[in-house]
Amino acid sequence: MRSSIAGGFAVACGLAMLLGACGSSNSSGSATAPSPVSPTTTPPGAVNATTITITNNVTTPKDIIVARGSQVTFVNNDSRAHDMESDPHPEHTDCPELAQVGFLNPGQSRQSGNLNTARICGYHDHNLADVAGLQGSITVQ
Repeated sequence: MRSSIAGGFAVACGLAMLLGACGSSNSSGSATAPSPVSPTTTPPGAVNATTITITNNVTTPKDIIVARGSQVTFVNNDSRAHDMESDPHPEHTDCPELAQVGFLNPGQSRQSGNLNTARICGYHDHNLADVAGLQGSITVQ
């Protein structure tokens, strides 16, 4: 009798451990939402700045770091228009604050909305999404 109770207890403990290790849902049974991208993965070479300048299909600096609550100014010093948007292309949903920049004619500049959430915001030119020189990131800390 004693060995069957101990065996049953061992099986119950094993099942409890297995279910706990495999769980990917919260107490209500629904899937857990993914965490925002951690700002600790700041790209190497990122600089503290709040202005990004576009010249000859290249953004400078490419990767910047800003404090929470900051706005970023995009300046178009190129000879052509650019449509600067948040990643991913074509949805532009990662950082809605960048939608305020949008379409910039040559010589024009515009600020993003306030970047209040700590995260990394990728950006690109919507019309030239594959041009690496027009891609970069804004790390909000």
